[in-house]
Amino acid sequence: MRWLLAPRWIVAHIVVLILVVVFVSLGLWQLRRLEERRLTNTVSQARFEEDAVDIAGLLDASGEDVDSLEHRRATATGTFQPEHEVLIRSQVEQGVAGFHVITPLVGEWGAILVNRGWVPLGLDEVPVDEALPPEGEVTIEGWVRPTQIRGALGPLDPPQGRLIAMNRVDIERIEQQVPWDLAPVYLVLLGEQVDGQPILVPAPVLDDEGPHLAYAIQWFSFALVGIVGYAMLIRRSSRRSA
Repeated sequence: MRWLLAPRWIVAHIVVLILVVVFVSLGLWQLRRLEERRLTNTVSQARFEEDAVDIAGLLDASGEDVDSLEHRRATATGTFQPEHEVLIRSQVEQGVAGFHVITPLVGEWGAILVNRGWVPLGLDEVPVDEALPPEGEVTIEGWVRPTQIRGALGPLDPPQGRLIAMNRVDIERIEQQVPWDLAPVYLVLLGEQVDGQPILVPAPVLDDEGPHLAYAIQWFSFALVGIVGYAMLIRRSSRRSA
């Protein structure tokens, strides 16, 4: 088997070893991502299952750590201000494109944006007359979301002017065009779906583990195929050299 120590075989050994190590490392990395995802799901589910708490109290208790409020259920009392609504583009409901309707709710404690649900593309003027909120003071329940941040390749919203439609719930940008200081988070409305518009956004799915396990199996499979395939190549070369 001295031929296995020939320079070209030594190079082949090193290349295969490096590939196997890389594939196994990527598989282990995906397993770590899976554990992180499961932990995040557990925390988010625990938050969502807690009793709803007044949003003002939640914000006071969180201090500057508003990210810790994500998926918490909260109540808020105030009056909807539909004349300051904003529509969020590219929202799909049952395969139909439309908007999410974002309406400020203003009370003695302050103001917060509320995602009241989905409307189809034709309803592209604000306030959305076919989906007006209730008048007068109301108490609502929703789940907390942080402000949405543009990704590296995400579409830009104009930095100035009154925007009727936007690409994301950018609280700081919306705050520029309303007469109140807004809470640093917004609420997605929960409740019974009533006839007509808007259609409520479904409650969050908090048990999705993503593709990490499948990716891990894929990388480990690549490593196994490499090992088995290389062993077969060595065996075939050994027979030829015998």
